[in-house]
Amino acid sequence: MDAIPVDPTTRHRAAHLGDFTVRPRMLLITGWALLVGGAGAVAALALLRLIGLVTNFVFYQRFATSLVAPGRAHHPWWLVLGAPVAGGLVIGLMARYGSEKIRGHGMPEAIEAILTGGSRVAPRVAFLKPVSAAISIGTGGPFGAEGPIIMTGGAIGSILAQHMRLSADERKTLLVSGAAAGMAATFNSPIAAVLLAVELLLFEWRPRSFVPVVGAVAVSTVCRGFLLGTAPIFPVATAGLKVTAGDTALCVVAGVLGGALAVAATWLVYRAEDGFARLPFHWMWWPAIGGAIIGLGGLVEPRALGVGYDVIDQLLTGRATVSLIIGILVVKTLIWALSLGSGTSGGVLAPVFMIGGAVGAAEGLVFPHVIPGFWAMTGLAAVVGGVMRSPLTGVIFTLELTHAWGAALPLLVSSTAAYALSALLLKRSVLTEKIARRGLHLTREYSTDPLETFFVEEVMDRDDTVLHADDSLDTALTATLRCGDAGRDGRRLFPVDLGDEDAPLAVVTRRRLLDASAKASVTGPATTVREVSRPATVVLRPDDTLRRAAYLFAEHGVTEAPVVGHGPGGRVVGTVALRHLLYARRHDLTEEVHRQRLLPRQGSGRSTVVDGSGARPAPEPARREAADV
Repeated sequence: MDAIPVDPTTRHRAAHLGDFTVRPRMLLITGWALLVGGAGAVAALALLRLIGLVTNFVFYQRFATSLVAPGRAHHPWWLVLGAPVAGGLVIGLMARYGSEKIRGHGMPEAIEAILTGGSRVAPRVAFLKPVSAAISIGTGGPFGAEGPIIMTGGAIGSILAQHMRLSADERKTLLVSGAAAGMAATFNSPIAAVLLAVELLLFEWRPRSFVPVVGAVAVSTVCRGFLLGTAPIFPVATAGLKVTAGDTALCVVAGVLGGALAVAATWLVYRAEDGFARLPFHWMWWPAIGGAIIGLGGLVEPRALGVGYDVIDQLLTGRATVSLIIGILVVKTLIWALSLGSGTSGGVLAPVFMIGGAVGAAEGLVFPHVIPGFWAMTGLAAVVGGVMRSPLTGVIFTLELTHAWGAALPLLVSSTAAYALSALLLKRSVLTEKIARRGLHLTREYSTDPLETFFVEEVMDRDDTVLHADDSLDTALTATLRCGDAGRDGRRLFPVDLGDEDAPLAVVTRRRLLDASAKASVTGPATTVREVSRPATVVLRPDDTLRRAAYLFAEHGVTEAPVVGHGPGGRVVGTVALRHLLYARRHDLTEEVHRQRLLPRQGSGRSTVVDGSGARPAPEPARREAADV
């Protein structure tokens, strides 16, 4: 086939379009993310101080900003019962007349902003969310600060991004940078914050987003050291830590028990939400009813109120009494799940830490002693992995909270066991269920895009047919018919030799030739191929991936493109159409559902292929043929 010149501008554009990790943009977004990280740390400090202020004022009638547990001292029954109700009333009014986005525990709202709102968060949410969370937690709500700070930090990043000319993906990166920065500053857990961002917010692991988020988290963690210190939140002494094989096996049991509790708590949250939705009055009043539930629980176990960092510390260091363990396990789980279903404002991580630590501490009453708090740590990692469907985040969170790095393997076993049970029994997590109820779909499985694993040259139509610019339409149509059925369907693209080495690559479809021929037979003189051809909008290379081809097709609104080799003169070696992209998907489907026995049965002398239906298809074909199955 004759060499067909390619326009240098088109060639340059084709070589660079689809590269979505543009280095200058990544560095620019990283620079802005560093500022967002510092702001996230300040926001985390402000929220913690605001929670302390409200708690001290309501339960101790003093002005102080230090975090204090509501249940540390004895309070009148009317205060324990009435404070959460009053807090719920205030939150209901703020949500109705301020912004409904303050309802909930923060992470689903951040996910929804990413999925449907172009990562845009209203500025008022950055103010109302932490204030509402401080009121909710400060009046006894059994919630954590991390969900609100995720929404607040995310709002900071989003507001900054909205003042600049950025894409939705770049706004998402800054939103998640702020959210992760706030999380890292709250718990002094940079690695867990990054993992949480990847597993729950970014929906990708790519340099364009990962690098800025890490930069924001790093700045936030350094700032946190100056503002709140660098010590672990719940330090655990690991001297004498020696985990036997039997202990590791028991971690599976601990994980299953933690996963069962996670499943029950998740189920209870959404049954409560369904129950509140059936109430015959406005949702503005629901948080007050949730507050009444909190108050009743506080009368039974006062230590279940508030954030409960002091209780988590006792559980993880082995200092909790049996009565406290049982009280937290029962009361905290019930009041947290039921009140969260009312749509009040508050996070889920700190309650999950406490509930997980309690179930682990209860297991430690029966399981062999390892070190004080060991089984509480495994329970914490398990419940986080089961409730949030983020097993790695559960492990790293526990390690960064306690600095018990020697317990990494047991925590990984228990968290994964809980994650597996939760995935088997529940379709969605406590976070994604709320997203699904709003009519959105959120994937929780990461896998390689099959379009990334195939190259254009593996699926393209290889054809040496070249049309000449001065050919008549009848001659060109006759030439295209020699290409077989693919040429008769009217969709095949054919390169056109314009006879000028400096001319750009031109193409024409058989359908365009047919239409022009029909028009010429009625209206006038014959038309040549030159008059109906057009410059190629998209030019691909044999070593381009199908993913890049798909992006270019979508960007330019085309369904077929010529493939030009790397040799001298830019020789056209074939064409790729939209239908070829299915080859990769079919290959992926083949690998997932076609089952084979590759080694022969003993004594049979030959291998067999077994699929789920019991049929015996032929042995596995080569890669290209497998894509056609």
